[in-house]
Amino acid sequence: MTLRAKAICAPALAGASLLSLAGSAVGLPSAWTLAGMAVLLPLLALVARWSPVRSGSLAGALGVAAVALWPVPMVWADGSWLDVFGAAAFWAVPAFGAVGLGGHLRRQEGMTRRAVQDARRDQQLELARDLHDFVAHDVSAIVVQAQAARFVAAQDPGQAVRALERIETAGLSALESLDRTVHALREASGGPTAPVPGLAELPAVVERFEGGTLEADPEAVRELSREADTTAYRVAVEALTNVRRHAAGAATVRVAVSRAEGGVELSVANSAVRRGGGGLLPGRRRGGTGLAGLRGRVEAVGGTLSAGPDPDGGWRVCAVFPAQGSPLG
Repeated sequence: MTLRAKAICAPALAGASLLSLAGSAVGLPSAWTLAGMAVLLPLLALVARWSPVRSGSLAGALGVAAVALWPVPMVWADGSWLDVFGAAAFWAVPAFGAVGLGGHLRRQEGMTRRAVQDARRDQQLELARDLHDFVAHDVSAIVVQAQAARFVAAQDPGQAVRALERIETAGLSALESLDRTVHALREASGGPTAPVPGLAELPAVVERFEGGTLEADPEAVRELSREADTTAYRVAVEALTNVRRHAAGAATVRVAVSRAEGGVELSVANSAVRRGGGGLLPGRRRGGTGLAGLRGRVEAVGGTLSAGPDPDGGWRVCAVFPAQGSPLG
């Protein structure tokens, strides 16, 4: 229904109700009055469905009164007060039924609209998390490699060139992540979308990470559901990003995917930071979703997440996901 049609529902009902009340008062033939009821009842439903609350309430009250009171003049002549009340109550039933139908449709529309708004908000939060999980990792790599290249450029130009190559690779990866975000936005408008990466892309991420090693059991990876697979990839990327931010001096970072009791385990562990080799991002506050955000993601697919120091002085993040057909719990 157009906005103009919605706007005239309440005035049309009010006008028709006043005409009906006036016609009943002057004694119009019952056939004409019944025809008026056939108009008033649909108008009552339309007003309850579309009209603003204030104007719709006034028009609706007039409409219910017109429908309920139209037989009163006929019953008044020969009947008692009980007859008058019974006739009015009888005709009030379809009037309130029309109002109830319109109100129900209005409520359903409101619920649908709120559901769409909630879905859009969830999608916006998902896009924000995607940007953090994927782009922040690559941007952190660019910053670290650029700072390292600045330190070694004078003494070892070859190392600086290799750092620039890694910067280029990380920049291209960041652009791919932005492309995925754009595709997700297009999906919201009905366009095509790009798949979210999973553990199949993890070797390329670890390869770009200096000092990083990966041990992945292909059978364990295949036991993950699609949701768990993409979540495991996000956990690994976030953990590696945190290593760059807070433990850039760590000599080694070990990423492993293996079978565990009750599911599949992903672990990211870095060695202790060398003395004088602290993070290359001084003064930068943590700006991501953190462990709480990761834990929420993992638990959403039925897994568990733990993080803490290793006996060797490093840090370890471990997520256990349910294997397909054998949920945790």
